[in-house]
Amino acid sequence: MRLGITAALTDYDLAPAALAVAVEERGFDSLWLPEHTHLPVREEAPPALVEGVRLDDYKRCLDPLVALATAAAVTKRIGLGTGILLAAQHDPIVLAKQVATLDHLSGGRVSLGVGFGWNRAEAEDHGVDFERRHAMVDEHLGAMEAIWSSEQAEFHGEFVDFDPSWSWPKPVQQPRVRTLVGGGATDAVFAAVAERADGWIPIGGRGLADALPRLRARVEKAGRDPHALSVIPFGTIADEGKLEHYARLGVDEVVLRVRAGAELDVQAELDVLAPLVPFAATLEQP
Repeated sequence: MRLGITAALTDYDLAPAALAVAVEERGFDSLWLPEHTHLPVREEAPPALVEGVRLDDYKRCLDPLVALATAAAVTKRIGLGTGILLAAQHDPIVLAKQVATLDHLSGGRVSLGVGFGWNRAEAEDHGVDFERRHAMVDEHLGAMEAIWSSEQAEFHGEFVDFDPSWSWPKPVQQPRVRTLVGGGATDAVFAAVAERADGWIPIGGRGLADALPRLRARVEKAGRDPHALSVIPFGTIADEGKLEHYARLGVDEVVLRVRAGAELDVQAELDVLAPLVPFAATLEQP
């Protein structure tokens, strides 16, 4: 089992490059960074705060692609993931270029974790029809894959429409950068995984035993191999027992959450988690 790390970095915390070096030095396999472009000051849309998440994590979130570019420059091995990027809020032609560039420069180490978003006000400020964001994300993913995999890419949909075009660099990974959909165990999320993605990112990982058969059946119905699917419990507070449970379910990758903060404090938290790396490496899936 592989272990990654995620932290909600702000401009008050250690730099993403410093975190990436610390993650790689301790043997973890990946670093994942979240996205919120802004936090609208509207009383009717408070942030969905959970334990360990600060209000500033929404107000002062670093851009994940820029932050991961700095991480790529100082590391050689670890994967670099967005967890999660709000795909409906991006121009897909620009986003395809950014992600392809990062994958090219990092030697194919990018995982694009995407989500639909929960903050209606944030989405609407980007011109997103909140009720139709699932359809918009589907088209954005399809358009990006066309750009990544075709010499002359074109896409014609309701939200994205362009004639044959050139765009380089192409990502190292083909036909798409490893793409994972984050969210709960809903039909909409599972449909997106089955049609457009390489895996699912369940936040926290609770309820996996009941959800996985549904997801695998949906993927198989789409004509794909459910055993090739990545399922990555994300933002998990883990111990050996929880990792053993995930391994029995067939999970081979887990992303652990650490609290962002000063460099020495984060390093100390990583040191506490580091012994889980060799333990996880001994776990085998059925």
